[in-house]
Amino acid sequence: MSSPAEAFDAVVLAGGRAARLGGVDKPALRVGEHSLLGSVVGAAAGAGARLVVVVGPARQELAAELGELRTVREDPPGGGPVPALRRGLAELDSPEPPPTVLESPEPRPTAAGSPWVAVLAADLPFLRAEHLLSLLASARKAGVAGAVLADDAGHPQWLVGCWRTPVLREAIAGYRGGSLRGLLRPLRPAVLAPPHDRGKPPPWLDCDTADDVRTARRLV
Repeated sequence: MSSPAEAFDAVVLAGGRAARLGGVDKPALRVGEHSLLGSVVGAAAGAGARLVVVVGPARQELAAELGELRTVREDPPGGGPVPALRRGLAELDSPEPPPTVLESPEPRPTAAGSPWVAVLAADLPFLRAEHLLSLLASARKAGVAGAVLADDAGHPQWLVGCWRTPVLREAIAGYRGGSLRGLLRPLRPAVLAPPHDRGKPPPWLDCDTADDVRTARRLV
């Protein structure tokens, strides 16, 4: 069991319009046995997340797969990753037990949350618990604000990261831009290159286009 200092929550951003996929509900697409959203939620739960908040529309058809979690909407709906992250962070502090599905635009009363938070895209079919644990360990060891995963070219993946919750809250409170990279890059996180394993698909592979989805299904 993790100590209180190691406890973390997760915010999964799942409200995009998926324009490059023709507007389909991308997080509900299936790759292998799981939906894209189910894979990400499963990784967070498997790593020991205290609470998982999904920011996006309620998806009743995935309730059996996702189990008990909290679903909220950003304001305005579809407003982009920064408003979605702001809404997710607000929800993490709710003291009430989470219902199976909650779709609300308003944050509830606050209470103390976990010292760490994972900020994740909802379209990562190969993200696993061990990747999140590695990010948490890397950030703690380096004593920095957070850690993000790098792709095979070494580029930071801003929607696969773990952060010190108070630092992220302070940064987003004073941020007026709309770019997640613009918010997170100045925090100078550790950039973690995942171990190269030829037998497994890369955890940073996301599914932005139909070709990406086909590639992911082929890798499965």
